[in-house]
Amino acid sequence: MSRRADQSERLERALDGGPIPHDEETRRMLAAAGALRPGHRRNPARVRATKEAMLREFARVQNPQEAREDSGTGDGLDEPEIHREEVELPGGGHLVLTDIEAITPERAEATAARIARILQTSEERDRQS
Repeated sequence: MSRRADQSERLERALDGGPIPHDEETRRMLAAAGALRPGHRRNPARVRATKEAMLREFARVQNPQEAREDSGTGDGLDEPEIHREEVELPGGGHLVLTDIEAITPERAEATAARIARILQTSEERDRQS
């Protein structure tokens, strides 16, 4: 039997899970074969799902939705009104409240009182340090 045929048989046995040969040349061939084998396999279901998502997105971009004639009229998507209230804080501070809901005088006073307490606490901490 020739040397090449013997190496070929040893390589095939090693690739099939048999004993690993000790000669350097066959070990190098095994390392090369291992480098050619993919490290992970792609999941066919994920490949299919990705392809379908790409095709859906392509179709969506190619066929945009038509704008309705009555869009923007009574569909609830109008610009909300922004309410704004200015309040003077004790000690000369100025507070501007903004909200999409109406700001009642009671709510403005309660918020101003909360902010004043926070500022007072902050000033007391600054004096202590």
